[in-house]
Amino acid sequence: MAGLTQNYITPYALAMDATTTQVGFLTAIPYLAMILMQLIAPTLAERAGSRKRFILAGAFLHSLIWLPILLIPFIFHTHQVWWLILFVTLCVAFDSIGNAPWNSMMADLVPEQVRGRYFSYRTRISAMVALLLSFAAGGILQLLTNNIFLAFSMIFAGASISRFFSTWYLSQMVEPPVVPSKTKQASIWQLSKTLGSTNIGKFIVFNALLIFTTNMASPFFSVYMLSDLKFNYLTYFIATAIPTLVTLLCIPFWGKIVDRNGNVKVLRVTMLFIPLLPLLWLVSKSPYYLCGVQVLSGFAWAGCNLAVSLFLWVATRAENRTRYIALNNVLMFAGVSLGAFLGGILAPHVPLVLRNNLLTIFLISGVARILVVAFFLPRVSEVQPVAEASVSEILFGGPQFSRVRGFSDVVFRRTNKRGKKQ
Repeated sequence: MAGLTQNYITPYALAMDATTTQVGFLTAIPYLAMILMQLIAPTLAERAGSRKRFILAGAFLHSLIWLPILLIPFIFHTHQVWWLILFVTLCVAFDSIGNAPWNSMMADLVPEQVRGRYFSYRTRISAMVALLLSFAAGGILQLLTNNIFLAFSMIFAGASISRFFSTWYLSQMVEPPVVPSKTKQASIWQLSKTLGSTNIGKFIVFNALLIFTTNMASPFFSVYMLSDLKFNYLTYFIATAIPTLVTLLCIPFWGKIVDRNGNVKVLRVTMLFIPLLPLLWLVSKSPYYLCGVQVLSGFAWAGCNLAVSLFLWVATRAENRTRYIALNNVLMFAGVSLGAFLGGILAPHVPLVLRNNLLTIFLISGVARILVVAFFLPRVSEVQPVAEASVSEILFGGPQFSRVRGFSDVVFRRTNKRGKKQ
C-alpha cells in the first residue's frame, strides 16, 4: 500500500491543479487528525480490551477509505482538491489510530537485544516491496499520461486491496497479554508536563522540532520536481524511489550499529547529514545531481527513523510506553502539520532564492534543522549500556579515521550520564 501511495498523493493533487498552498494543506490538515487520534487511542485501546482488536478495526477502515479517494475525479467536478484533503484526512486518521497500540504490542513481542536487527530486516523487506510497487505505479502513470485519472484510480485500487490483505495478516499475529500496572498510569497530559525535565521528554521535544523543520520543505520537493523542473513521471519515480532503494541496502548496517552502539549514537551520526539535505537542492537542477542527494537522504533517514522508534521503546517503562509513544506522535504530527502549514503559507510570499520561492523554503528548512540539532540533541542521553565508538569509527569502520572526529565531538559533546527509563 505504501509503495503505491506515499509518493503519489501530491502528484494526484497536482493533476487536479492544486496550488502550492493547497499542497501544504494536503499534508498539514490530515496530521491534525492524527494528533486527535493519538490523544484518544490509548484510552480507546484499553476500553476495547484488546490492542489487536483495536488495531484491526482501524486497519480495515483504512483499507476502505482508498475507494472514495480514487473516485474523486469521476464523482466531484468542482473543489476536487478539497475533497481529496477531506478523504486523505480520514485515511490518515484510520491509519494512525492503531499506531501507539501496535508499537506497544511489538515492544512486548520483540526481545530488546535483537530489536535493531529485527526491525532493520523488517524495514528491508517492506522497502523492497514498496520500491517494486512504486515502480509499478510510476510505470502506470507514464503509460497512461493521456488518461491520468484512470491511472491514479488503478493505483489506489491496488492500495486498497493491499491494505485489506495486510489487515488479514495482522489478524494472524499473537497478542501478548498486558501485565496490569500496580500503580496508576499517568495521562498524556501529565506526561507532557515532564517534557523539559526528563531524558525521554527532551528526546520527544527534539524529535518534534526536527519533524517541524523538516516538513517546512518536505511536501514541496514533489512540487519542485514536477511543476518547476518539469520532470516526467518516470524521472520523478526514479528520484523518489532512490531513498527507498538506499534504505533497502543500508538498513542492515544501521540495525547492527543500533544494537552495538545505541540509538543516540546513530542519531548523532545521521544528524551530520539531515540538516544539510534541503540546502543541497540549491546547488544544481540536474536530475543526476538530485538523485545523488536522494542517495544521501535515504542513507541518513534510514538510520534516523530506526533509532527514533527504538529509543522510544528502550527509554520507557512498559506501563507508560503506549502513552509516551502517543505523546511523541502527537507532537511529531503537530510538527508535520505546522511545518507544512508554515511552508505552504510562506512559499508565495518569501523572497526568491535563485529565482525560485521553493528554494527559499528549502534554505529556511535547512538552517532551522541545524539550529534544532545543535541545541537539542546534545541534551539527550543513551539509556542502555552500549559500546563506545566515535562517529568516524561508525561511518568508516575503524579508529584509523580518528583525525576526522573533531567536528562531531564539538557539536555533540560527550557525556557519561545515562538517562533513566520513564
